[in-house]
Amino acid sequence: MNINWNGVWAIFHHEMMRFFRTIWQSLASPVLSTVLYFVVFGAAIGGRIQSVEGVEYAAFIVPGLMMLTVLQQAVSNASFGIYFPKFSGTIYEYLVSPVGWIEVTMGFVGAAAVKSIMIALVILVTSFVFVGVHILHPVWMVAFLVLSSVGFSLMGFIIGLWAKSFEQLQIVPMMIIMPLVFLGGAFYSASMLPPFWEGVAKLNPVLYLISGFRWSFFGLADVPVGVSLVAVAIMVVVCLGIIRWIFATGWRLRE
Repeated sequence: MNINWNGVWAIFHHEMMRFFRTIWQSLASPVLSTVLYFVVFGAAIGGRIQSVEGVEYAAFIVPGLMMLTVLQQAVSNASFGIYFPKFSGTIYEYLVSPVGWIEVTMGFVGAAAVKSIMIALVILVTSFVFVGVHILHPVWMVAFLVLSSVGFSLMGFIIGLWAKSFEQLQIVPMMIIMPLVFLGGAFYSASMLPPFWEGVAKLNPVLYLISGFRWSFFGLADVPVGVSLVAVAIMVVVCLGIIRWIFATGWRLRE
């Protein structure tokens, strides 16, 4: 299978230029949110919960804050990126151009993933102002960060293809993604819950992402790291299958 890398680069470059045109707005919002999270969770709640499994609470929530940002930014950037061509009618230019579903997906999803990773790293740098964070497994930290950003960018891409309006574009991130992140151990460990609710929490797929990512920082995990990697891999494969089906059938592309 030959991939039109020029087509991939053209889409990727266009999306990144749109991001850099509003770079300060794109970075200011997550930085401000991080400061507020540290004030509310790190200072207020951290004053009552000194540490979690031997890790200072303010440091413990850093991986959760980064993953929260990655999931939000990946979904929103990828969904808006492909929805706007549908809204403006330029989606037909992609459909008749010498690029296939793989090139279109790689261009939009790659740009969304890179944006979310950049903002997550800014969050990490911002956290150093409030607390000292030691990354125990930096290579695995990068691996989980990239895999999670790609996985949720693929999900956002599907949402953008599915949505028929800007209102629908916001439904899934607000009504599903955000609750799953907050219930997925972003600001606490599942082991802190009663046994029944700990079992319920482990039904949340986001828990596996946050658990693996936190392990890369502190060596602490609510579920085995291998299970977290398998969960991310399954998510990527399933999303790719759905995207391939959408482009093969034209569902929601030609409406």
